[in-house]
Amino acid sequence: MTTAFDPIDLGGKTLANRIAMAPMTRSRADAPAATATELMATYYTQRASAGLIITEGIQPSAGGQGYTNTPGLHSAQQVDAWRKVTDAVHAQGGTIFAQLMHTGRISHPSLLPDQLIPVAPSPVAAAGQVFTYQGPQDYVTPKELDQDDITRTIADYVDAARNAIAAGFEGVEIHGANGYLIHQFLAPNTNLRTDSWGGGAADRVRFGIEVATAVAEAIGGHRTGFRISPGNPYNDIAETDPADVLETYTTLIAALGRLDLAYLHLVESPDRDLTARLRKDWPTALILNPFTHPETTGPGALAHIVDGTADIIAFGALFLANPDLPARLAADGPYNTPDAATFYGGDHRGYTDYPTLPADCA
Repeated sequence: MTTAFDPIDLGGKTLANRIAMAPMTRSRADAPAATATELMATYYTQRASAGLIITEGIQPSAGGQGYTNTPGLHSAQQVDAWRKVTDAVHAQGGTIFAQLMHTGRISHPSLLPDQLIPVAPSPVAAAGQVFTYQGPQDYVTPKELDQDDITRTIADYVDAARNAIAAGFEGVEIHGANGYLIHQFLAPNTNLRTDSWGGGAADRVRFGIEVATAVAEAIGGHRTGFRISPGNPYNDIAETDPADVLETYTTLIAALGRLDLAYLHLVESPDRDLTARLRKDWPTALILNPFTHPETTGPGALAHIVDGTADIIAFGALFLANPDLPARLAADGPYNTPDAATFYGGDHRGYTDYPTLPADCA
């Protein structure tokens, strides 16, 4: 019987366990350089007992930023700053992937340099507001990416992936979920294009496939993961037709599967049948962020490894509250309770990150 505490091969790298730290926006980078900080090094190092750490979203270009004080991987200064983080994690035996996240329309001009405006596959503004340095502001109508923009944006992902390896990360996760740029190409309410980058499912998946292909060619498929969230309405995404969702995501993962990527990271919808179908079709490791709404993912999710639903389980809020989570899971607790009001607050600072580990952490 396979359990969460058994090792697993991930793209040629042996992980000590099958417990992943999910990517979570922390907004703690130094602005305006968007560099990683000493606090961030402490935060990740405290959680180095995870089989795999996936970082908070890192913008692959200055134009990809969507939140205050988020880090980048598009300058030499940022690479140097991240190297301090990865060195600290490796000193504790950890494995860490950088999540590359271009937010697309989920941004605001005040967050971007040089009078840039947010971009998207189509000029469709998201409903709602974004938190900026001046406070909450309405989302704006984004600029539609033309062919040159698309080519340049794919190149930005590649450059950021190379920078991640230079900074000491074992690999990168391409964020194709949660309503950000790649997901905006996938979803029919945000991709209204009639050219080869939009329309039917076969064209809406093209951007994500080309990003993954270019990144895998640059750093190796074994160093590349891809995150999806089919049917997730976050950030004003509408994927409401089950047949279209099935066609879109089976088409996407069929193409991604041919790239021999390290893993697929699935943010699960309530449709467990879809999870089973994607699990069956995906050829390498599957990381599952299971659907537990309105609760956070808890210890019971480890059963998904035993029953074969997933190879690795990603924990978010529980990892914030319990930096030594794998040890606590192995001992069946005790657990600190995540402070949901703070974790989901607009300042993104989350639960106390423990400058030093609490006395009851090993």
